[in-house]
Amino acid sequence: MPYPEIMIRPMREDLTRLGFEELKTPEAVDATLQTSQGTLMVVVNSICGCAAGKARPGVALALQHSVKPDKVATVFAGADIEATERARSYFTGYGPSSPSVALLKDGKLVYMLERHQIEGRGPREIAQELTQAFDKYCSQTEAVAN
Repeated sequence: MPYPEIMIRPMREDLTRLGFEELKTPEAVDATLQTSQGTLMVVVNSICGCAAGKARPGVALALQHSVKPDKVATVFAGADIEATERARSYFTGYGPSSPSVALLKDGKLVYMLERHQIEGRGPREIAQELTQAFDKYCSQTEAVAN
């Protein structure tokens, strides 16, 4: 049974206010993940404490980096159950994990940060891990200053 929306709304808003597109149905997941060009970061959001105190703040810090994904989207484990299952089906080679962060490039999974890599770290360490992935897989689109 999904968590009541009233309970999770603030947790959703931690990401939507940063520009994340919420994918609440399997069809929305397919539409976004199958048509995505460039880099797409998908955050599997969660009600747990490590999502609140570590993952979401770490993601917010990482998105302040000069190099970042072209698009960001999220599913909510425990609320949008079918959408979360569909998103996880794109993360081949990885078991269900929430919170977690996937980075896809042209529809192919290139990076995964799983719950066990989030639990023992603080937001800054998570942000550093993510920005390293951004530097490796995301295009730099900033103009070079003269």
